[in-house]
Amino acid sequence: MLYQCFFSGGPFFLIAKSEMRDLDRIDLKILDILQREGRISVTELAERVSLSATPCSDRVKRMEREGVITGYHARVNPAALGKNLLVFLEIKLSAKSGDVFDKVKKELLYVPEVMECHLVSGDFDYLVKARLTEMNEYRRLLGEILKRLPASAESRSYVVMEEIKETLYLPVDR
Repeated sequence: MLYQCFFSGGPFFLIAKSEMRDLDRIDLKILDILQREGRISVTELAERVSLSATPCSDRVKRMEREGVITGYHARVNPAALGKNLLVFLEIKLSAKSGDVFDKVKKELLYVPEVMECHLVSGDFDYLVKARLTEMNEYRRLLGEILKRLPASAESRSYVVMEEIKETLYLPVDR
């Protein structure tokens, strides 16, 4: 059973847990190393996990196939692209239904400035993370987003003054 989901970077896949093999100590070590050093060669990775290259490569390919490893990415310094403004946006919809949530998802999915979008529980419905060059660009984006929503919405914005920690690394229990 393969479930296809989407995020602002494109499609990714969720695999039913029953279709994933349990990860052993070596798989976890491979994941830990790949998260820290995504460009490591298979030969060096194999050496570090005490395997030969072919079985190590087979494990990596299996974890990719099973959806454990969902991709490889270059981390780009936002300042290098002039994207120094980081904003979090809370959106609270006036109407809530599966249909409304589906329409919101479709509207926000391909907005390039939106880096993350989460349907959340609590006092609001969506938490959106966006990176932009300046406040005028954010004001335009906010107007665009609110105009596209299928139900009227209330919003709150939080401009980040200092980034303390940002990571994609998931701790691996070995």
